[in-house]
Amino acid sequence: MNKLQLHGFNNLTKSLSFNIYDICYAPAEQQQAYIEYIDEAYNADKLTQILKDVADIIGAQVLNIARQDYEPQGASVTMLISEGEAPPPPSMNSQSPGPLPETVLAHLDKSHITVHTYPESHPDNGISTFRADIDVSTCGRISPLKALNYLIHSFESDIVTMDYKVRGFTRDISGKKHYIDHKITSIQDYIALDTQESYQMIDVNVYQENIFHTKMMLKETELENYLFEKECDLTDEQKAEIESKLHKEVTEIFYGHNYRQRYEEVKA
Repeated sequence: MNKLQLHGFNNLTKSLSFNIYDICYAPAEQQQAYIEYIDEAYNADKLTQILKDVADIIGAQVLNIARQDYEPQGASVTMLISEGEAPPPPSMNSQSPGPLPETVLAHLDKSHITVHTYPESHPDNGISTFRADIDVSTCGRISPLKALNYLIHSFESDIVTMDYKVRGFTRDISGKKHYIDHKITSIQDYIALDTQESYQMIDVNVYQENIFHTKMMLKETELENYLFEKECDLTDEQKAEIESKLHKEVTEIFYGHNYRQRYEEVKA
């Protein structure tokens, strides 16, 4: 395939936005400890390191970092980045997964990376939900999709919702406008196969508008993985009740609407 020759700079803007949810059961007496744990595990310093790793993955140069821990909980980091000195490899825009946390390499054009966290708890049923909102926006030749694998594995991701959009246009040397500069069928093509096999996944894509949306929900939901205090002395009845609450929380977030009380009665 011949390389597209452009007239000037590649003006396309490629934006990847997604939410990661981590669900946990922490009854009233444990909720404060849970919030403190989350605030420590994903404070501004930790999030800054994650974003620096993303910059390394995509070959970006960090220009500026703004970060803040909030009271009573939560944190935000915004990172301004520029294009690295070396040109991106030909495989950068291929429909294939990016690196995992153990193998950090690749390149990115210029723009920004942001992350905001939102720890919260249900007022009385013991369910706590940690949400991280992440945006990776690039201008030019590189798509931020190669950062997906690393980011999904950097958090305990029970649910992931992702949106990818290519905006604007760029011109070739003949003056023709191009509204996308790489092939894409689905965001799923940029996620490692073993990760895909662990999640139930749904696509909603609008190809003519270069809009791509994917939702992921973890298939395996063993109760032990959702207890804040792992060594809990629970009866079978208590376990069944907690599992019903957790299933309801995960399902509501994944499908984006609340279920009535009857749902709990049916599950019980």
